[in-house]
Amino acid sequence: MNHKLTPGRLLAAAIVVLSVWIVHDFIEALLAACVTAIASWPLYAAFRDRLPSRIGKSAGAAIFTGAMTVFVLAPLLFACWALLSEAHALLLGLAAADSQGIGVPEWLANAPVMGPWLAARWQSQLVNPGALLLLTQRTDPSALLGWAQALGQFTARHALIVGFAILLLAFFYREGASLKLELNRGLRDAVGDRAQPYVDIATRAVRASVNSMLVVALFDGLAIALAYTIADAPRALLWAAITGSLAAVPFLGYGAVAAMAVQLALKGGPTTALLSLLLGCAVLITGDKLVRPMVASGGMRLPFVWVLMGCIGGFGVLGLTGVVIGPVALTLAWELWEQRVREPRR
Repeated sequence: MNHKLTPGRLLAAAIVVLSVWIVHDFIEALLAACVTAIASWPLYAAFRDRLPSRIGKSAGAAIFTGAMTVFVLAPLLFACWALLSEAHALLLGLAAADSQGIGVPEWLANAPVMGPWLAARWQSQLVNPGALLLLTQRTDPSALLGWAQALGQFTARHALIVGFAILLLAFFYREGASLKLELNRGLRDAVGDRAQPYVDIATRAVRASVNSMLVVALFDGLAIALAYTIADAPRALLWAAITGSLAAVPFLGYGAVAAMAVQLALKGGPTTALLSLLLGCAVLITGDKLVRPMVASGGMRLPFVWVLMGCIGGFGVLGLTGVVIGPVALTLAWELWEQRVREPRR
């Protein structure tokens, strides 16, 4: 095979580099669309086979893209809306209590070690009517403005990523079959027949990682519903649904558990709050550290600890998509090690 650098090859490489540089801000959207298309392709193929012939390829892709968008985004939107509603209700309750003065909770005064000190601080700053409002008025307006601006930029950026991911997903569904053939042909020309096994491994790994996210969300939702019922927490099913919806993404579920515990503590239920916090964190740790790697390892030849590191490390580098991409990359690296280093030695 001739790999000599020619002006044509250099020009092609320059065009590729320029194209990647132009679209690098949309890499997250591209990866999210690729992962979703690969993971759901068997479902899409079955859906497409059952569509009437009068419905074209573009219409079928658009219909299935809409269904996948609802399936993926609806739980997250529900969880965010429910958390905002709970936060709004809590703020209204605090405002009503502040108008009459917020008394020191009995459990806080009786808490060991830091309890008396915290009770004294509470007594000096929050007992008088309007004290909480006065504290908020002392907050630096520029800091609040900066926080609001950062939140707005974060929301706008991720809304843009989601929008382009949906558009790209429809394109992948419509052109997926031809793209697969062209990719396989290009890899075969560049690498040889050795490329196909790696494509198959990556495909299985992507689907196993996505399946692990769905299983973890379901496991956490059901287990936390049971845990909150044991802890006698109010609206256990609602909070379990919120936590399960967020738990597909590593670490987001802990925010819901913490919010539940804070709400219970402020309403005067410290024992229930502490028990809910401990049980909720135990369930989330089990889901992230045991259930997710166990399910993902079913489609990968990776040891347990490597699947775990791939999920956590990928999330840190690429966000939500990295939960899938991380284990896939480590799976391919493991396969290369097996075939290029370990097998020849044997």
